[in-house]
Amino acid sequence: MAGRADGDVFGEGGARQGERPDPSTAVTAAPSLVSSGSRANTGGPGHRSWVGYAFVSPAVLLFVVFILGPFVAAIILSFYSWDMLTPSKFHGIGNFTKMFSDPTLYKALSNTFIFAIASVVTHLVGGLLLAVGVNRMTNKALSYFVRTSLFFPFVISWAAVALLWKYVLDPTFGIVTYYLGQIGINSPNWFIDPHWALTAIIGIDWWHTVGFTFIIMLAGLQTVPTELIEAARSDGCNGWQVFWNVTIPLMSPTIFFAGIITFIGAFQIFDPVQIITPNGGPNNSTLTIVMYLYQQGFQAFQVGYASAVSLLVFAIMALVTALQFWLGRKWVHSA
Repeated sequence: MAGRADGDVFGEGGARQGERPDPSTAVTAAPSLVSSGSRANTGGPGHRSWVGYAFVSPAVLLFVVFILGPFVAAIILSFYSWDMLTPSKFHGIGNFTKMFSDPTLYKALSNTFIFAIASVVTHLVGGLLLAVGVNRMTNKALSYFVRTSLFFPFVISWAAVALLWKYVLDPTFGIVTYYLGQIGINSPNWFIDPHWALTAIIGIDWWHTVGFTFIIMLAGLQTVPTELIEAARSDGCNGWQVFWNVTIPLMSPTIFFAGIITFIGAFQIFDPVQIITPNGGPNNSTLTIVMYLYQQGFQAFQVGYASAVSLLVFAIMALVTALQFWLGRKWVHSA
């Protein structure tokens, strides 16, 4: 009876007391127990798929409502003439042909490209130099303070930043005007002079957003293996040679990413231009493509033409990004 009881414990085909269990029996029994337990816990493949769809559905819904839906609507509206007050009329490719003869559009594109290129160059160079300086700090408390100070402007809203700098650069009572006057320099009328308005906007944008680029560069800089730097120094390389031949190549993926993100953000600049220099400043000197799109769509009520301009903006950013990826194959270091 004892042997039978022991056999029942092992199940059918189990070993009796004093006998070694058959390995084949244990192996064939284990999968059935695991599979049955899995079916009991998960409810089968159908249940798992519905759970996955449930988790993904909020992101899909947001994408359809706020990205795919407006994009499709812009494509459709670009072939119509509509002022949001009267019924729309089919206009064919009239909105697209109008863009080729619109001098204001060319001015807006020119300003936007100047702003974007200047923003990319100043952010990459300035952010990298700041990251190198902070990374060399040995005092942890000082390093933390500097990192926080550099990143803090980025968390301030554009409205507050624009109003702050509008007062700082005021030609009558601004702080910059006062200190320039103390050293005998007459401060220009930054936001009224067409030669200085866009430059001032570029500087304000750099002050506000360079902290984000700085954090990206600092993170990439800290991933550079110290063994390679020490090996280069042991071979007789000076600091500049180590930085140019070791640090920069290993940081090229980080620089590439920061360049793409900076260009996309700069090409869509709108808030500071609208707040500081409404309607594009003097002689449209600060008019950007997104501001021009806003003027056509929500001030002139030319929704069809604004939709065509929005597609132009999308096409330009897509082409420039594709060009950056193509050029990146030639200089971005792959691990």
